[in-house]
Amino acid sequence: MRKLSEGLISHLKSGATTISRCWKIERKDGTILGFSDHDNDLTFDGVTFEAASGLDATALQTANGLSVDNTEATGALSSEGISEADISAGKFDGAEVTIWLVNWQNPIDRYMVFRGNIGEITYGENSFTAELRGFSDRLNNKIGRNYLKQCSAALGDEKCQFNLSGSGMQADSVVRRVDEHTTLFLDDIPAVQGGWFTFGTMEFLSGKNVGAIVTVMSDKSLNSERQVSIVEELYHPIEMGDKVKMTAGCDKQASTCRGKFQNILNFQGFPFIPGEDWMMSVPTGDNSQSSE
Repeated sequence: MRKLSEGLISHLKSGATTISRCWKIERKDGTILGFSDHDNDLTFDGVTFEAASGLDATALQTANGLSVDNTEATGALSSEGISEADISAGKFDGAEVTIWLVNWQNPIDRYMVFRGNIGEITYGENSFTAELRGFSDRLNNKIGRNYLKQCSAALGDEKCQFNLSGSGMQADSVVRRVDEHTTLFLDDIPAVQGGWFTFGTMEFLSGKNVGAIVTVMSDKSLNSERQVSIVEELYHPIEMGDKVKMTAGCDKQASTCRGKFQNILNFQGFPFIPGEDWMMSVPTGDNSQSSE
């Protein structure tokens, strides 16, 4: 159970309070941002909370037991720390958020009112709204594994254990031209065959989309260039000369795991599970099976 400090209790009982609200956002890439609705910057726990950042929150709903705390944060896209490009690139997806009530005259007197993660984010031309989900929301996630023929691991994760930094798994290239926003033509990568990066990723190393990582849907090697289709259009237009890093992809099949990555011992699927045809089969007179 969270308790208010004696100093904060005394301050609230005084009748004349100097209370502000502070938000700390810690992105998955390690970037930490601080915001406050006070008119001067506040600093505590090694974080500077930017003054008058335009960030605000609706009433926080809390409950006892395992019910989910939830709220929304709204703000203007005026801070250098939050931009439409970063939101579009997914840099704030799943970021951890902590909210405090703080006595701005003495920040050591503060009370943490919320801690959770950013959920869905919607944004317009000048503002954004972010859903905030309490940590207890994770209890709604299904636990267990699905028994499928395809691998359930993500290439390179702790279950797969494949080293994506190994030879031939990544390659740099440069955008030559763009067709319909999601089809890119790159400098050829002759060291690897076409299709090598299908279902892999493309990370932008320069240009307006620097830092953005997108999924590759197809990868073809043409005469002197590489044709790559990505899953979605980026916020900023992709421009000729943008540098990108390509990472190999996996289609989750056992044959790919064995032949392409030599990692079949860590394959997380069940390729010999009987399919629907087997379940519908019936015995016949010649000791064979029929799936009529």
